[in-house]
Amino acid sequence: MRNSRRGAVDPFIVMDVLAAARAAEAAGRHIVHMEVGQPATGAPAAATARLAEALGGDPLGYTQATGLPELRAAIAQLYDKWYGITLDPARVVVTAGASGAFVLAFSALFDSGERVGIGRPGYPSYRQILRALGIEAVDIETRAENRLQPVADDIAAHALDGLLVASPANPTGTMLDHAALAALIEAAQEAGAAFISDEIYHGLDYGTRAVSALEVSDEVIVINSFSKYFSMTGWRVGWMVVPDHMVRRVENLAANLFICAPHAAQVAALGALEAHEECQANLSVYTRNRELMLKGLLRAGFDKIAPPDGAFYVYADVSEHTDDSLAFCAEVLEKAGVAITPGLDFDPVRGNRTVRFSYAGATEDIEEGLRRLAAFMADR
Repeated sequence: MRNSRRGAVDPFIVMDVLAAARAAEAAGRHIVHMEVGQPATGAPAAATARLAEALGGDPLGYTQATGLPELRAAIAQLYDKWYGITLDPARVVVTAGASGAFVLAFSALFDSGERVGIGRPGYPSYRQILRALGIEAVDIETRAENRLQPVADDIAAHALDGLLVASPANPTGTMLDHAALAALIEAAQEAGAAFISDEIYHGLDYGTRAVSALEVSDEVIVINSFSKYFSMTGWRVGWMVVPDHMVRRVENLAANLFICAPHAAQVAALGALEAHEECQANLSVYTRNRELMLKGLLRAGFDKIAPPDGAFYVYADVSEHTDDSLAFCAEVLEKAGVAITPGLDFDPVRGNRTVRFSYAGATEDIEEGLRRLAAFMADR
């Protein structure tokens, strides 16, 4: 059977790490998971209750390609609550997770061969989705003095047709303030480049609220999801906010590519939007975990880290310990029973000297994982 070049994407290394960790668990070992960005909590109680009620009589067939009107309106209200933005629900498109939103955004904005800038280190699937669509992913090597985020000068320097940024970012947890975000958007617009803002970790911040690109301009695409703050990873429901003139284009693509996001997940998402207290309680756990992680990693010998502004990750320079992060993470899993992610997933050039730790799990697991890491590093 012949194969396409567009299907030749790289593996998602963190999922390989997860598979190895699951295999170790199946063999009877106890593994502490610090590899995946998945909350230890399930969907909010209000989400599952809302769905249980609907299952009593709703056949849960296809919805509109853009999503349930009630859900789109509720998401628009969230922007008023979080950012003080009045948002027309017609601009909200409910998607099959944030991943579905990226496929729609890239398909609606770019033709084959066009160039889209992504910060390095960054979420690896950006590059692979772009590649699968025949769009060139242009790595922007970010610098520590810029909090590992792109800056406005990068747009002209790389002759881009589009720029994708994430704030808070994965794997670093760093954020762009209003001025930095505005400078990036202005530079993109002056260059005729589309601007996409990945805001999937909004709501998960520590001291300073994350800024939405919609606070700067309406001529952007914003992508978010119920996976992180709302603890609904496996439900596969997200959303995007698009400019008025793009709604019909995105709707047509959504109808043909996906028909609609899962109806059951959309119903549950309506309940999740009412679960503020439960979601904030989860955030307090991450806040505690972050404190434990920053102190515990330092004690274990991981001292080259930048405290994250948001999300639930710590990205560490481990060049004093290894120049092969893939092998290092495999050793940590084998000898310490802790699953962590090699930086090669996020930075194919410099990632052999970095690793990512996730603190999205339960606090007792974080404490145990840090004890194991300290013992491992002491004996190494």
